[in-house]
Amino acid sequence: MKHGTGELTELYLENGLRGGRLLCAQNLIPAPGQYLLAHDGSDAPLPVPVFSAGPVPGGFLLAPAIPQTWQPGASLSLRGPLGRGFSLPAAARNIALVSLGETSARLKPLLTAALGQGASIVLVSDLDLAELPPEVEVQPLAALVEIAKWADYLAIDVPREFLLGLREMLGFSKQARVRFEAQVLVVTPMPCGGLAECGVCAVTTRRGWKMACKDGPVFDLRELI
Repeated sequence: MKHGTGELTELYLENGLRGGRLLCAQNLIPAPGQYLLAHDGSDAPLPVPVFSAGPVPGGFLLAPAIPQTWQPGASLSLRGPLGRGFSLPAAARNIALVSLGETSARLKPLLTAALGQGASIVLVSDLDLAELPPEVEVQPLAALVEIAKWADYLAIDVPREFLLGLREMLGFSKQARVRFEAQVLVVTPMPCGGLAECGVCAVTTRRGWKMACKDGPVFDLRELI
């Protein structure tokens, strides 16, 4: 884990949510699914977890949504990278990226690695998606059950409040076992970044309560359902 500063150089909008371009040291750039805690030096009491939406020269794109108070030119204090990220299997050839929240941006850093290993990729979402490589197929959430049967690896981005319905969304019965590789990025507030064990980000797993800030935020699907 590192400490440093970064500069917010510009903003962008995705589905009405604000993202940004952050310049920072290479060793502060989070891997797909990992996060940084960022603070702009204002009176805000807590830092904000931020995720990468992909690399840019000298830094990375901040996935939406970032605070409305952050403006271009802001200097951010950074701590991280933190947490457990995605682990894309080298043998995966049919890869599904599933966005169940307000943005697909946190999944986009997986595209480079997936394309690099010659995989077929489907992004499953009902969002308005832009700036995707032409090799990436887009399907609506209504196709999720069929896509889950096709894929040998799924990466799912889901708000914590949707976890209870995830099994049904994937088409599993209560007794069915997950027979493919799948990982889930649980989107939830993570204000302490693993320092205080405050419990705000607690997630119920088969092995009891886990903290998304340090045990995740990416979990194996089998742990969750």
